[in-house]
Amino acid sequence: MRLWPLRSAAADRATGTDTADAPSRREDVSSHVRRIELNARRLMDSHALGAYDSVFRGHGIEFAEVRAYQPGDPFQSIDWKVTARMGHPYVKRFVEERELTVLLVVDVSGSTSFGTRWRLKRELAAEVAGVLGLAATRSNDRLGLVLFTAGVELYVPPRRGRNRLLRSIHDLLTFEPVGTGTNIAAAVETATRLLRVRSLVFVISDFMDTGFERPLIGLARRHDVVAIDIRDPAEDALPSVGLVEVLDPETGQRMIADLGNAHTRAALAGRSEEERARLGRALKRCGVDRISLQTDRPFVPELAAFFAARARAKRR
Repeated sequence: MRLWPLRSAAADRATGTDTADAPSRREDVSSHVRRIELNARRLMDSHALGAYDSVFRGHGIEFAEVRAYQPGDPFQSIDWKVTARMGHPYVKRFVEERELTVLLVVDVSGSTSFGTRWRLKRELAAEVAGVLGLAATRSNDRLGLVLFTAGVELYVPPRRGRNRLLRSIHDLLTFEPVGTGTNIAAAVETATRLLRVRSLVFVISDFMDTGFERPLIGLARRHDVVAIDIRDPAEDALPSVGLVEVLDPETGQRMIADLGNAHTRAALAGRSEEERARLGRALKRCGVDRISLQTDRPFVPELAAFFAARARAKRR
């Protein structure tokens, strides 16, 4: 069971946040969607996240263009018909064919509506999904979305185009789930059943669940799967604010905890560390790559580092 402090002025001051300063609460949905899209475009235009194409590619090749020969071009690529017509060497250029489906499997359970710094975990998930969705859209990949709690609550079939990207961001920000619990296994099994061709699957969650290893192994055998683990710093180090009422956001259970007691805080921090280590071992056994993100930090460096590591691995 995961217990968190209920939001209060005292807790906000202790964790360095103020609910009145959260811009996403004041924005209407359309402007929030647009802001995420614009931010995603800015990040994708940077060199840091420009490696998507070189990391996730389809299979096969397709003709791109004919251009003038340049020193170093392979002899076999010369287009002799065009060369004879133009009077100097020309070569054919090919690019790897992209036939890729990208599926975002996103946790919208009760525990994701928590955040004590810049944003809620669910808002961070929407921003990350916006960047990944834009990368897919720019590469003309098909983009789909699965939102889940204790079961799958929404499925948006993969399609190409900007409208699919905007709808995905909108759904991530506005969808009101029926359930509050978490069942990663059900979401993974649904993705396995729905995907007919090899795809790229991002599972975005705080992974506060168990029993998902076997279904995740099955999904990873057929598809390229990346787990994006989203957390808030207060989950690892609760503030010293004395007696507070805490809540399990997925079951509704409440209790009183003495966060002014150093032993209590140490015990909670130790349990959180064990859970993170256990998740790391589980994902490794499943053959799934992991990206860890936090609500109080920019996520671009972690994504960029992941893309760079993937690119290096492909060159080996």
